[in-house]
Amino acid sequence: MSRQDILEYLGTDWDRTLALIREQLHSDVSLLEETNSRILSKFGKLLRPMVCLLFARAAGTCSQDSIQYAAATELLHNATLLHDDVADNSAERRGRPTVVALLGPSAAVLVGDFWLARAMDLVVRSERQDRAVALFSRTFSDLAEGEMLQLEKAATGDTTEADYLRIIHGKTASLFSVAARTGALSADATPEQEAAAEAFGAAFGTAFQIQDDILDYAGTDALGKPLGVDLREQKITLPLLGALQGSPLEEQVRAQVRDIPAHPEYCAHIRAFVLKRDGIAYAARRLKEWVARAESALGAFPDSPAKAALLEIARYTIRRQI
Repeated sequence: MSRQDILEYLGTDWDRTLALIREQLHSDVSLLEETNSRILSKFGKLLRPMVCLLFARAAGTCSQDSIQYAAATELLHNATLLHDDVADNSAERRGRPTVVALLGPSAAVLVGDFWLARAMDLVVRSERQDRAVALFSRTFSDLAEGEMLQLEKAATGDTTEADYLRIIHGKTASLFSVAARTGALSADATPEQEAAAEAFGAAFGTAFQIQDDILDYAGTDALGKPLGVDLREQKITLPLLGALQGSPLEEQVRAQVRDIPAHPEYCAHIRAFVLKRDGIAYAARRLKEWVARAESALGAFPDSPAKAALLEIARYTIRRQI
C-alpha cells in the first residue's frame, strides 16, 4: 500500500483535514498570511494527521473531532519546527530557507506561537475536549522537557541510551502518541484500543526518530536538511551510542563532542569512528525492535484497510531514505 493509496483511502476526510489546516492559518496580517502560505506550499510528510485519521477508522469511523485532532497535530508539529529552528539557528528546512533565515528569530517565534494557538483552538472546540485537552497538554510538557534535556546533554556530553530515548520520546514520539490516541478517542474506541493506539504512536515515533538519526550519518542531500547537523549541535544520538559501546575511546570521543564548538573538525573524526564501529548497524537493529513494538500494538484492532495502512507506515520507517 503506497502513500497515494492511503490518501485515496482516506478520501474526503483527508481533504477536509488539509482544508481545515489552511482555514485555521488564515490571517488578515499580510506578513503572517504570506509566511503561512509559504510554509504550507512545502508541507512535510503529514504523517501525524495521517496516523490520527487511520486510527479513527481502525476504531470505527472519522468524526468531526477526528478531522480537528488530525489538523491540530500537524499545526502543533510545525509550531515545534519553527521554534526548533530558532533554538538551533537553522538556516534551512525541507530544502528551503527557514523563517529564521528570512525574517529573523523573533518573527519565527511569533509564527510558531500562532500555529500553536490555532492548534489548541481546534482541540478546545472539539466535542471530546475534556479528555483531548489533557492529552495535548501532556504532549506540550513532553516536548518542552525533551528539548531541555537535549540542551542539557549537549553541554555535558554524557548522554546515555536511556537519556536518548527520553529525549526522542519528548521531541518526536509524544506527538505521534497524541495523534494516534486522539484519533482512536475521536471514534469512541475502547480503553484497550486507546492504550494500544498510544503505544503504537510511541513506538512508531521512536523508530521514526532513530531512522532520522541514522540518516544524519548515512543519508543523502535528499533528506531536505544538511547532513551531520546532530554532531555539529553536539547531540549524541543512537548511532554514536552504539559505536561507543565497549570502546576504550569512549571518554576521548565524548570529550571531542563537548569541544566541537571550538574544534568543528572533530565532527569528521567522530563520524569516521561511528562508521568504523558499526554504530549505524546497531541503531538499525534497535529501529527494527521499535517497529516490531508498533506492529504488536495493532493487535488490539480488527483487520481493516486502516490497520493495513498503519502496518505499512510502520514498516516503511525501516526503508525510508528521506
